[in-house]
Amino acid sequence: MKWLLLINWFSPPLFPQSTASLSGRLLDPSGAAIPQASLTLSNPLSRFSQTIRSSTSGSFLLTNIPFGNYTLTVDKSGFATLSRRLALPSNIPLSLDLTLPLASAGNTLTVVDFENDALVHPHDTGSRAGINRQDIDRLSLSPATRGLETALLTFPGFAQNANGAIHPRGAHNQMTFVVDGMPITDQLTGAFANAVDPAIVQTVELFTGNIPAEYGSKVAAVANVITRGGLGAGRILGGSFTLGADSRDTLSTQAQFSGEKGRLGYSASLSAMKTNRYLDPVSLGNLHNGGNLERAFSRFDYQPSDRDIFRLNLMAGNSSFQLANLPSQQANGMDQRQGLRDFSVMLGWVRTLTPRATWDFTASLRTAAAILIPSAGDIPVTAAQTRRLTTATLWNRLNTVRGRHAVKAGVDLQFFPVSERFSFAITNPSFNAPGSAGFIETLLAHDLSRGGAPFHFRDAAAGGLYSAFLQDNISLGRWNIALGLRYDLYRFLTSGNQFQPRAGISYYLRETGTVLRASYNRAYQTPPNENLLLASSEHSSVLVAPNVRASLGQAVVRIRPERQNFYEVGLQQALGSHLGADASFYHKDARDQQDNNNFFNTGIVFPMSLAAIRVNGAEARLMLLPVHGFSATLGVTHARATSTPPFTGGLFIGNPGVILLGSGPFVIDHDQKLGVQTILEYSARRGLFTTVSTRYDSGLVTNPSDPAVVASDPDYSPLLPYVNLTSNPPRTRPRAITNVGVGYKGERWEAGFQVSNITNKTALYNFQSLFVGTRLVAPRTAAMRLRWFF
Repeated sequence: MKWLLLINWFSPPLFPQSTASLSGRLLDPSGAAIPQASLTLSNPLSRFSQTIRSSTSGSFLLTNIPFGNYTLTVDKSGFATLSRRLALPSNIPLSLDLTLPLASAGNTLTVVDFENDALVHPHDTGSRAGINRQDIDRLSLSPATRGLETALLTFPGFAQNANGAIHPRGAHNQMTFVVDGMPITDQLTGAFANAVDPAIVQTVELFTGNIPAEYGSKVAAVANVITRGGLGAGRILGGSFTLGADSRDTLSTQAQFSGEKGRLGYSASLSAMKTNRYLDPVSLGNLHNGGNLERAFSRFDYQPSDRDIFRLNLMAGNSSFQLANLPSQQANGMDQRQGLRDFSVMLGWVRTLTPRATWDFTASLRTAAAILIPSAGDIPVTAAQTRRLTTATLWNRLNTVRGRHAVKAGVDLQFFPVSERFSFAITNPSFNAPGSAGFIETLLAHDLSRGGAPFHFRDAAAGGLYSAFLQDNISLGRWNIALGLRYDLYRFLTSGNQFQPRAGISYYLRETGTVLRASYNRAYQTPPNENLLLASSEHSSVLVAPNVRASLGQAVVRIRPERQNFYEVGLQQALGSHLGADASFYHKDARDQQDNNNFFNTGIVFPMSLAAIRVNGAEARLMLLPVHGFSATLGVTHARATSTPPFTGGLFIGNPGVILLGSGPFVIDHDQKLGVQTILEYSARRGLFTTVSTRYDSGLVTNPSDPAVVASDPDYSPLLPYVNLTSNPPRTRPRAITNVGVGYKGERWEAGFQVSNITNKTALYNFQSLFVGTRLVAPRTAAMRLRWFF
């Protein structure tokens, strides 16, 4: 049996920026082209799979591939099936010419070029995972799904909070979403900013350990999002139209298009959603909680030559919604509303410099705006806000592969003008009454019930983050070493800089299917820019609680970047031929911990920091690869997070708990003893599928509220059965939420039905928290989705 494999580095198709591409030709033993052969590129761990057919000339092209290790399978009637494992570690294009022997010459050909087991990733030196669009679709059958948080929560390392907020590895948020090379460091939750639409996603690559040096600013976790493209579609126009509805008065619609014409590819998505349960409610009655959301996305790829390709992305979102009321606020006619808008544009260019080197350039501009509209019935305070954040970014990347080395170097520039307007006043005479606990004398001037006038704030400023990095991934047989160094220079309300070494190592025991890893990262996490001007302003000193003022020695201390050390050790293990395991332990210690303070259960949060935080955590994940149509995952998370005051920034009006928490180290609300996520899926050959997911949370830390005071408050007393205020620290009660979905996918249409929280469990995400307020888990909800393909 003979086979022939040629690697051609000259003039291969090129694709940006954080994706790989694979092209080539299929030939028979005489050198003639093999048309209409099936080629499938797959990774069983990330469940990525892409299938195409070779052209009449035998050529093939696979694009939009996340970096990683894959199996390429080529199948054509009359020829032996070829199975080849490939490494695609960078956007340097790979071109292969493959010769397939006739079937009579033998059976399947398997060619392995590096030591790799399908159940482990030998080259990973830190915690890393991936998810594809099919899994995202099946997890997100509900039309009320706002963003990618549903998908990310299927991985260990995340604690779930309200309105789509997630805590990665003991951090408040501090995540970066990189969408086709455009970094987004905004706080993407339903109440604060419009999240990334899961419908535009092709794959997500998630980093939570040993973050590559190319990423900075917010690196508690990095989600590298690759959107759906049009190049390689093989047709001018195709797409789908989707309708969705649920039992909580939610309606949604979406249209998607993609195609290619010559060297131009495009994709687009338009979606709209209207619901009577926009945010997670603050009371059992789901009062005053309607809203709507519209999103649009488009992507254009143009390749004028074999050495150049350009990409243009446009993304926009608009939401308008009511702020959920407490019973007393509903009775008083409170009608606060909030609006969120964002627009992003990104232009990318990748240039092939040599057969082993490329240069990436990305320029992006993103603007996000929010408005809070008060009402005449606001209690206990009324507030209004308008804020805008614009982020302009230039990324430059030089990529090269030299022998055992895969080197990447870059220089990044980011500029962010910010503007804020905020006003508030007390409207209830029983709130901040003289002589009451937590009374703040300086607020009397803004108490309308006592003849005061509203507090007004208005300011604008601009800052910058200037960065450079160098990283090298080195393959040394069984050993893999990742070395990186990053430098950040921060200039805004405060100034600072830091070198950040990042290093990881892994060792692969092929005989037992074991990968051992360890890493150290130094991180420099900049403060969130939203509402940072007010939180850092001397003008807001009248709003600062006396104990906070005393602990700081002054009214206001400006928030500085968080300086963090992160250590991780981990293990991957293949268990048989279909089961893989991944476990890790990590420790994090940081100064100037970043967090947010929630303003009266609204969508307004104010940046704050504490002196330090210490986090210890352990995680494990089991993955069962498909067996007779069944597949499953199990993720387990434990995190212990202890913060040390004093508080800096924030707006702790009406939060007496800050007095108790400010007295010494305390367990913060990112802490959770146990989180478990299970997913069981069955896919039949005829297109039927079933997904059952269960998430167990032992309970986040809540505000140290007095049970007697809560029992006397008609707004909060109905929630006492769902929180344990006598434990140390107080926590929400444990909860287990199960979702069941069934569906069918054919060539022309798809239908899905899902019941979320099938046991109708009543539970709290948090309770009277300084950081997120009070929010409840959604009750049982039935949802359906219909999709037509064209």
